[in-house]
Amino acid sequence: MPDFVFAEQLPAIVLGLLLGSFLNVCIYRWPNDLSVVTPRSCCPGCERQIAARDNIPVLSFLLLAGKCRHCRAPISWRYPVVELLTALCFAWFTAVHGLTLVTAANCVFAFLLIGLVFSDLETLLLPDELTLGGAVVGMVFSLVVPVNDSSFLLAANLAGFHPSARWASCGEALFGATAPAGIMWLVGYLFEKIRHKEGLGFGDVKMMVMIGAFLGVLGMLQTLILASMAATVIGLAWLKLSGKDSDTYHPFGAYLGAAALISAITGPNWFWKLMGGV
Repeated sequence: MPDFVFAEQLPAIVLGLLLGSFLNVCIYRWPNDLSVVTPRSCCPGCERQIAARDNIPVLSFLLLAGKCRHCRAPISWRYPVVELLTALCFAWFTAVHGLTLVTAANCVFAFLLIGLVFSDLETLLLPDELTLGGAVVGMVFSLVVPVNDSSFLLAANLAGFHPSARWASCGEALFGATAPAGIMWLVGYLFEKIRHKEGLGFGDVKMMVMIGAFLGVLGMLQTLILASMAATVIGLAWLKLSGKDSDTYHPFGAYLGAAALISAITGPNWFWKLMGGV
């Protein structure tokens, strides 16, 4: 278990709450092609602007009993959940890695994943600002924070190349971003040609590009396997309980995001040891 140091965790929690509040704005506005800068947030019921005192992460939701101050319309539980989850992730990574660039990379990754999970659950959309924008950020981080994977370095050495640690990390991020996503794009394309319906949204592919840029090949494959297993079990149970047919769209991006967050927290070693023992 990580050591929790109050002096380090408190700023991380506060920053997580504030960025979680901003992330809620992104989750609502980006899928609707709205600016996240202007106008100020307002109640979707009465359309009155939300005052600063009613916009304090988590606390305002509790003080208002989850309702708008003016029209008493219910406020979605998504708002405090996203804020708390972001704060907890920031605190966890700070406890594990301290005040380092590794912590910064993991916190940014968690921010992106939480945004994508809740965006997919609410709108069945995965905004490019989080997927493609996140992939670029992941590639930049790979230059200063080594990707926890040596697949690319091994392949490069076998081919007679011996890149430096920095460029090996960048290559691993690029390889992780393109290889698994390319395979899944091909699978989705063939499924659509054979079944004449979409089997995998292109947003999911772009999300895998982003995940691979942060986690590398092994982390991306671990994420894909965990997400597929969870989607299969939960999806089948949901279809049976709801009575809906198998053509009902399931938000696979939400499973990818949750699995990627687990992979970022735990690392890939336990999973591949487990798979090797199966």
